[in-house]
Amino acid sequence: MRASDADRNAVAQRLQAAVDEGRLDLSDYDERLQHAYAARTYAELERVTADLPAPVPDRKVVAKEKAAVERAQWWDEWRSWLGGAIIMIGIWGATSLASGQFNAFWPAIPLGIWAAVLLASAVGGTSRRPD
Repeated sequence: MRASDADRNAVAQRLQAAVDEGRLDLSDYDERLQHAYAARTYAELERVTADLPAPVPDRKVVAKEKAAVERAQWWDEWRSWLGGAIIMIGIWGATSLASGQFNAFWPAIPLGIWAAVLLASAVGGTSRRPD
């Protein structure tokens, strides 16, 4: 399969990282870089980096991705709370309408407890959901 300019640039960045880590000297880097930019296929690019370890993901990037996932989970939990609130308030409203008077607002109890659990998990930094 033919390699693109973006593929060749990615290999060049990986070679630069190998130089920065002390895995390649400058002459080896220069030779491999020339082969990388001359490569036409993925196989040719793989030969340039075959003896190098796989790149390690940047810790900052991993931390940002983890934070984004946690934030999305937090919003999902609150959306679930809101859905539950709509259902419970709807039931309360229907029963109040059917009886002809406002009944005690019982949804406040389960919704309050549920919200307290969500807030405690947010403040405590732990999630209720298993990974």
